Amino acid sequence: MDGGGGGGGDLRSSIKKWNIIYPVYINSKKTVAEGRRIAAGKACADPTCIEIADCCSYLKIPHAIELDKAYPRDFFQVGRVRVQLKKDDGSPVNPAIKTKKQLMVQIAELVPKHHGRTKKQEPAASSATGTSKSGKGGKKKK
Repeated sequence: MDGGGGGGGDLRSSIKKWNIIYPVYINSKKTVAEGRRIAAGKACADPTCIEIADCCSYLKIPHAIELDKAYPRDFFQVGRVRVQLKKDDGSPVNPAIKTKKQLMVQIAELVPKHHGRTKKQEPAASSATGTSKSGKGGKKKK
């Protein structure tokens, strides 16, 4: 596949420099040993490549889905998303997101609000935010 001349290889070679985000990185059901990269409290349950890509487009981050690639530690986890955090001159594409970790946290916050999920879980999501706010208030009163 890749071993040929330069026929349309410009995009492919520029994408190779982009950062990779596997869904495992932001999956709250995985342990750090299994590949999670952000805090479990900030992570989301079972994100998909499509949801991650949609979050990237919402954040105006250039991205490319690679469904034929698998996660090396668990090759049943198929699919990954390449993201462009920095332009060729080194400046961030989105000034609000400078690091890969910031992007992963942002995506993990957006995935539960994804239109594919909100249809099923709207009441649960709104009640969960209400309980977390009241829980914080209760700790302050003590």
